[in-house]
This record gives sequence, structure tokens and C-alpha cells, in this order.
Amino acid sequence: MQRIPDAIQLTDLDNDALADLYAYPGEREESWLRVNFVSSIDGAVTGPGGVSGALGTPADKRVFHLLRELCEVVLVGAGTVRAENYGGAQTDAGLRRDLFARGIGGHPEGAPPPIAIVTASAALDPGHRVITTARTPTLILTTAAAPADRVRALADAGAEVIEIGDEVIAPRAVPEALAARGLRRVLCEGGPQLFGSLAAAGTVDELCLTTAPLLVGGGARRISVSHEEFGLRMAPAHLLFDADGTMLARWVRG
Repeated sequence: MQRIPDAIQLTDLDNDALADLYAYPGEREESWLRVNFVSSIDGAVTGPGGVSGALGTPADKRVFHLLRELCEVVLVGAGTVRAENYGGAQTDAGLRRDLFARGIGGHPEGAPPPIAIVTASAALDPGHRVITTARTPTLILTTAAAPADRVRALADAGAEVIEIGDEVIAPRAVPEALAARGLRRVLCEGGPQLFGSLAAAGTVDELCLTTAPLLVGGGARRISVSHEEFGLRMAPAHLLFDADGTMLARWVRG
């Protein structure tokens, strides 16, 4: 029987200890796909106003930023980029060098991770801040069927466009395309449809789930949406609590 890990108070952890808890596995030939989400107690993926940021707590923000420092690439769907008004990743160069030296994540030169956006039709404004504020070029994961003028405009704006399908993007092709570019420590930030498709395809290795101390009600979606049911068994790795009631669980594929 799987042992449930003891709960840890977040305030008992310094930054190094917290990074050790969220460390990526050592060097791998294949990718490690980590998904990070926040939800309310009653399962809403968005708070009042319809964005996930409304569910944010200090504990969630602390872990959110750490996960970005640890990863090699941030994976996200185009709808989430637009809804949450994404910009380029803003990370600490010194911290990323230190994490890399410790063998748990980061980057040898401290460069921020690129944002990799999944959009089969390349439907993204080339003037969007996710491209214009990026210190590491944004990656657009799209298909051969995407309109050529859109692809050209995104490339001219400084994004790197990567074709990984003819008309649709197979979920398994996403981490494979990133791994082919040496980006194996993947952090997926949603949305629910992208998470659902990756989980249904069996490509998700880990889920970091923050439960905010809030009841939302309404008709908000769950963190995972898919066309079919799937039974991906997960095992608890750790459970953190903060003083305001925020719970942070890390689940790995069992």
C-alpha cells in the first residue's frame, strides 16, 4: 500500500529545501513532464473574474516561481496565453545557474526558459507580449496546415515556429519535439484541455496541485478536460501546508 507522506509546514522550509522537494530527476534521454495547476476547494480552475490568478495565494506564487526556475521550458496552450495575458518568463539568472550546478533543474548560463505555445492553427497575435517580452525566443508548436501568413508573421516577430503535425497535434509529439531540442524538464501550466489531452495520452509524469482556501461555485471548469475518461494512477510525493490554509500537493505517476 502506498504510504501517505507526512504533511510539511511551508514556513519550515528555506528556499534550498523547497527546491529539493521539487527537484527534477537526474539526466534523462526522455522528457519529464510536470503539470502545475491551482484550484479552489470545490474544484474550480478559475476564481472570480474567470482567471486562475484570482486563486493565487502567497504560497502558490512562491512555488509557481520556483517551478519556473527549475524547468527548461514552460508549455502552455494558446487560449491560456490569451486569457492570462502571458509574458516571457522572468527568472533569476543566478538561481538558475545554482539549480543547474546542483543537478536539479535550472540552466547552465542562467537563461530563462522559453514559453512553448501549442496552437494547431498558429492563432496568436505576433505582437502579443508573450513574444515581445521574451528574453529567450518563444516557441510556437503548430502544424503544416497553419496559414503561412500567420507562421511568417510569428517568425518575423522573433518566435521560433516548430511544425509537429500535418493538421492536428498529437499529444505525444509535444514532449518529443521539446526533447529533440534538449528541453526535457517540461513545466506545463495548462489550460485544462491541454492537460487533459496530455494525460489521456499517458505523457504526464507529475502534477503539482495547489488547493486555494476558497469556495468559488459557478460553472468554472476542472483542471483537466478530455474527450474520454482515463485512469492515470498517481502516487503522493509530498504535501505542504501554509498558515492561510493553502495546500500544495505533488503527485507522481504511479
